[in-house]
Amino acid sequence: MKGSAAKIQMTSLDALFGGAVAQAAGDQIQEIPLTELHPFKDHPFHVVDDEKMREMSESVVQYGVLVPGIVRPRPEGGYEIVAGHRRKRASELAGKETMPVIVREMDNDEATIIMVDSNLQREKILPSEKAFAYRMKLEAMKRKAGRPRKNGAPVGPHSIDGKSRDILAENSPDSKSQIQRFIRLTELVPVLLALVDQEKFPLRPAVEVSYLTQDEQELLYDVMENKSFGAPSIEQAKKIREYGGRTDLTTSLIIDILSDKKPPPVKITLKKEYLSQYFPKDYTQQQMEEVILSLLKNWKSQQKGAVPNDHKS
Repeated sequence: MKGSAAKIQMTSLDALFGGAVAQAAGDQIQEIPLTELHPFKDHPFHVVDDEKMREMSESVVQYGVLVPGIVRPRPEGGYEIVAGHRRKRASELAGKETMPVIVREMDNDEATIIMVDSNLQREKILPSEKAFAYRMKLEAMKRKAGRPRKNGAPVGPHSIDGKSRDILAENSPDSKSQIQRFIRLTELVPVLLALVDQEKFPLRPAVEVSYLTQDEQELLYDVMENKSFGAPSIEQAKKIREYGGRTDLTTSLIIDILSDKKPPPVKITLKKEYLSQYFPKDYTQQQMEEVILSLLKNWKSQQKGAVPNDHKS
């Protein structure tokens, strides 16, 4: 235990508790029973019993929770945790019955922004956690920015979206473009998103794949898992996205792309006995091809000026 205690003392409070939320005037710290503290709805950050949690629980045993959590009253009773999910779990592991918290009245958007900000200060965050956290915070910021103000002129939705993204980037550890990439990850099917968290699927290729339909993404995952292919490179992912946008993706097509093979071109073969009905016997193959191409050009020109379904009587 002595070795563990020494390790805890060398670990900053911010690293253990995820950073403190600024205390507002009039805030009072209260000891609330753990049984009355409930998780934030759709909380995007995982609470895991890992080495960091063990360190935190040992710290709580020795010193208590030094940084109070932030909670808000629930209409159905008890309190919703806005900041302090890991502190609550550490308190449970430490055998505590209560935890110090600050109780604040706040709406859903205010609570979401504080919840995300308090967790983004953590040392290690999974890509999936950032993805859903950034999306939740951006949506909350846009709703707050879009609310009418007294004597204020209405603001267009595009202006709100752009300004909210700029502010989000200014107050986040990631750039605006990187935040947009993380948010795109929320469009991935869970099995592919899990590979991103496991560092088996790089971020940029995963973003390209996020534009595929869910069925196409699941088909890609099936090829990766059952055909022993690794994650696509950025070039391969772009090619898969390109084909997904203009044709039906198939297992063989994905395998060709992941194998760096050029997908086979479309070929149409006309049997000689069919062609002989329309051409003189002395026509060469080149002459027949020239006639066919000429007819196709004329047909294409006619189609441009055709009215849909004008071939019906």
